[in-house]
Amino acid sequence: MTASPDLGTRTPQLASPDLLRSVFRRHAAGVAVITARGDAGPVGFTATSLTSVSAEPPLLSFGISTGASSWPAISATQHIGVHILGEHQQELAATFARSGADRFGAPTAWREGPEGVPVLDDVPAWLVCRVVGRVPAGDHRIVLAEVVLGDPAGPGRPLLYHQGRFNGLRD
Repeated sequence: MTASPDLGTRTPQLASPDLLRSVFRRHAAGVAVITARGDAGPVGFTATSLTSVSAEPPLLSFGISTGASSWPAISATQHIGVHILGEHQQELAATFARSGADRFGAPTAWREGPEGVPVLDDVPAWLVCRVVGRVPAGDHRIVLAEVVLGDPAGPGRPLLYHQGRFNGLRD
């Protein structure tokens, strides 16, 4: 195995939030919106930390900051919605990522789904899940959820997040 010729000219950085952000900007991730019913109405946020955990039982996980406006509802709810966004939904992803945005106002199309979970329309796939755990992880919580039901047959190709931007797949 040979080392990269320019490896010796760069100095590795010590661990920091900026280092972690810089490295993960180079990691392309699928884009999802997590929703829940809160005391004051529906809540939701854009997530790129969605991960399949187990097939038996069907479990997934995602991270959420304890400082996020959606955290109080996510911390108390029994059910959440997971929506895989399509490349046609860059504006929707940006709306759910923006602090202070009216995430469920027009033009967002949604309906109340099973267990009262807000379900977004026109997404490539969605799930309703039962929360089974919330694991402390620094300034975040890792939420573990078991799939209850869903629809994998919606329109569109997946939306990706890379280098601080939303992108579609290239052929």
